[in-house]
Amino acid sequence: MTPKSVLITGCSSGIGYDAAHGLRAAGWRVFASCRQALDCNRLRGEGFESPQIDYADHDSITAGLAEVLAATGGTLDALYNNGAFACPGAVEDLPRGGLEAIFQTNLFGVHDLTRQVIPVMRAQGHGRIVNCSSVLGLVGYKWRGAYVATKFALEGLTDVLRLEMRDTPIKIILLEPGPIASRIRENAIPHFERWFDPKASARADQYVELTKRLYEAGEDRFQLPASAVTAKLRHALEHPRPKARYFITTPTWLAATMRRLLPTWAQDALIARG
Repeated sequence: MTPKSVLITGCSSGIGYDAAHGLRAAGWRVFASCRQALDCNRLRGEGFESPQIDYADHDSITAGLAEVLAATGGTLDALYNNGAFACPGAVEDLPRGGLEAIFQTNLFGVHDLTRQVIPVMRAQGHGRIVNCSSVLGLVGYKWRGAYVATKFALEGLTDVLRLEMRDTPIKIILLEPGPIASRIRENAIPHFERWFDPKASARADQYVELTKRLYEAGEDRFQLPASAVTAKLRHALEHPRPKARYFITTPTWLAATMRRLLPTWAQDALIARG
């Protein structure tokens, strides 16, 4: 039998990298895309088909998907929108350009690729689109405003798409990880340095603790390996009746419960305590 095909974005490390290896081991034909050519070449060396896709570049999205469809004969069984980055800093210090940049990747690019994939799945009569959100798509957290905004937006856009696609054979699914072992902290540093000037902020003294956490690896007792996300991804892709949402890690379960049960003031008090 011809293996099912999946396009995964953001495969250079972390969640995407583990997903690529995990799904390939499970028998999928994996197209493991990355933003940078160097990472694509590295994955090709590991035996993957690796189109270069940068969510912030419409042309690369179109060309990358065309490469996938040329290899499969025009079909694609699944899309896993995983690529994203963080841009930590206080909302009052976040310039418009920084917010626009993170939305280009974390939301607009995801939407662009999804729209281009849907006609393929309509034509073949099946398909699954999985979007990687976050616990920060459920609740806000200090210093994470830019990332939180993109994930809240992704949650809403995905919810509406799921409702609208109910009359099609295409399944729309959200993964919602909490703390996962990845390079998201390290990868956030260049964005922080580009868009924020802590010394010029009214919160300069508070940035001391933020920068310490940003530049120094810390322990998170709730952190799980990326394989925990891959396990839920496999269920979302392979189960005949996938869930609309998959909560991953204890903090995500707690956040979902808190949103249902607590008034806003109580949620704020708990989150403020960390």
